[in-house]
Amino acid sequence: MDNTASLVALSQAMPKTELHLHIEGTFEPEQMFAIAQRNQVALKYDTVDALKDAYQFTNLQDFLDLYYQGMSVLLHEADFYDLTMAYLNKVHSENVVHVEIFFDPQGHTERGIPFDVQIKGIRRALEDAKKQWGMTYQLIMSFLRHLSEDSAFQTLKEATPFLDWIDGVGLDSSEVGHPPEKFANVFKACRDLGLKVTAHAGEEGPPDYVWQALDLIHVDRIDHGNRALEDEKLIAEIKHRELTLTVCPLSNLKLCVVDDMNDHPIRKMLALGLMATVNSDDPAYFGGYMNDNYQALIEQSKINRNELYQLAKNGITGSWMDEATKRIHLDTLTHLFQA
Repeated sequence: MDNTASLVALSQAMPKTELHLHIEGTFEPEQMFAIAQRNQVALKYDTVDALKDAYQFTNLQDFLDLYYQGMSVLLHEADFYDLTMAYLNKVHSENVVHVEIFFDPQGHTERGIPFDVQIKGIRRALEDAKKQWGMTYQLIMSFLRHLSEDSAFQTLKEATPFLDWIDGVGLDSSEVGHPPEKFANVFKACRDLGLKVTAHAGEEGPPDYVWQALDLIHVDRIDHGNRALEDEKLIAEIKHRELTLTVCPLSNLKLCVVDDMNDHPIRKMLALGLMATVNSDDPAYFGGYMNDNYQALIEQSKINRNELYQLAKNGITGSWMDEATKRIHLDTLTHLFQA
């Protein structure tokens, strides 16, 4: 039987995908301060340590308040490049071979930062990572659900010249009080353009929000989905549609979606036959990148070798990469676990 240390080592060595990552949520305090100084932007906090102390949240909104403040230092294409490249360097060192990252254009255009400034910086970093390491990627444009659908349509209009660079659209920000149905029309427009669709649902919002994501938004994937477990018919429908859940363990703990990692539902998801995956969400704020999330599941949630393999496999098969690349990574993963 594998001991905890050997499973942690295996989780670090195996090829991984990250399917639920907000690039603005990778803003480490040290980098935030450096870019703030470079751009002469005043932060509310005087020191890096004071900023780190603020990274304590009791709910999603507490986090979002700080998250949007951190965005304020991003002004130039170079800032978005540096932010993205720092994340890619980090996850490359953790054997992440494929990333599917969200960016929140409305959080920047509202501040007067043009759409093209954002996407050019982010994509240049993604292309550099592809050239340097062979890391593949998908770029997902997220709509902020606390804003109006009209605002989302305006963002889609601004994105039109760059649709060849955008692989999918998502829905994030404050979930409660902002159900998916609010955005049914803009998501239909996105699907008509051939874009993949995903949505945050069932993190803090009720199972009904997950149903809406399925039946009104017609998602290709569900981000989080924890509260879907409260509805047996919903579980069956997610399985029937073979939808992937992009679960974020340390995020769930930090935002008090779960009280203890011992009680995290990801093992139950696997036992029910759901395609759960492991992701870091906003790792700079939630205290953990991909390896940290896997380590927490191994040490605290007590996932076993078979569950570890299944989670990593789900991350590959549930990604939006091409089938040939999936097969390469699946073969590598299987050989590693058979060794």
